[in-house]
Amino acid sequence: MATTERDYYELLGVPRDADDAAIKKAFRALARKLHPDVSAEPEAEARFREVTEAYEVLSSSETRALYDRYGHAGLRSGGFRPTHFDVSGLSDIFSAFFGDDLFGGMRGGGRQRGSDVGAEIAIELVDAARGTTVAVPFEVAVTCSTCGGDGVEPGTEPIRCDRCDGTGRLQQVSRSLFGEFVRTQACPQCAGRGVIVEHPCAVCEGAGLVVESRTVDVDVPAGIHDGQRIRISGEGHAGTLGGRSGDVYVLVRVNPDPRFVREGNDIYSQVDLTIVDAALGKTFEVETLDGTIELELPPGVQPGEVRVLRGKGMPVLQGFGRGDHRVLVNVSVPRRITDEQRRLLEEFEAASDEHTYRHDEGFFEKLKSAFR
Repeated sequence: MATTERDYYELLGVPRDADDAAIKKAFRALARKLHPDVSAEPEAEARFREVTEAYEVLSSSETRALYDRYGHAGLRSGGFRPTHFDVSGLSDIFSAFFGDDLFGGMRGGGRQRGSDVGAEIAIELVDAARGTTVAVPFEVAVTCSTCGGDGVEPGTEPIRCDRCDGTGRLQQVSRSLFGEFVRTQACPQCAGRGVIVEHPCAVCEGAGLVVESRTVDVDVPAGIHDGQRIRISGEGHAGTLGGRSGDVYVLVRVNPDPRFVREGNDIYSQVDLTIVDAALGKTFEVETLDGTIELELPPGVQPGEVRVLRGKGMPVLQGFGRGDHRVLVNVSVPRRITDEQRRLLEEFEAASDEHTYRHDEGFFEKLKSAFR
């Protein structure tokens, strides 16, 4: 079943005006029910991935607003890609979303997913139009090669925790009129590991992780917008005791280009004419994202007119086609003139008739054209 064909609110069983608490509650209930480790339904894994994707979208105000306004197509054009979770362990899924284990376990010092890493890059508008590859440096925690990530000094062995008998958890049973309630928590003596390390690794000081500098080549897709993020799966901080690594989220900043203004996938620029150029017509060289082209402006071109260069704008992000390049015509009026120039203008005005200044459209029509 394709998730893109299903409404996210319908998948979670919540109304479109549901608040964050209701969305989280609905997702928890469905995830408990549908996870392949606990469900015998043939389509459990596929449905679980659907509700996970739905929650990922609706739990974020940014992606939820995009989905509410434009639907699935808006998410795709906005660069959203669902997270691909390993469904082998339900606790990992909930740790990724909520930072805890809903089934009574505590994160403690046991197997944990690594944290995410944030990075930022700046590119030029032309690079955003063509797509580019940027080397992104960042610091990341990786598994200690000396101890293999268990935090134990080579040649020594940890001892079993006598308080939890090596389970890493303690249970407390309480009775009430409603029956027995079992509360599970991480063992405070071994921090949930089940063992006590008497001789921690000298390199990582028992953490199992060390920090190293790393550089990853990030492919920036053509058409990306300023402020969008690119997720690099599995390149974040290493998990502990075999937990999977986190992700790297790269914030993309697109530097302003003094030649252009970007609106969506369209590009705007301006060409400046004198009143003589506007009256007689002229061919100009106009800079575009693809280089310089010649633009012929006919005699009598009016201030505020817009010439549209089809397909010369920004590429549609992860789609097809390109926007347009719209060139706004600006006519400069002289601020200072000589006596001779004034005489010539007066002679021109005296020789003019009703056909000299023929109006094709009014001011508001021009304004509409400029922003159309």
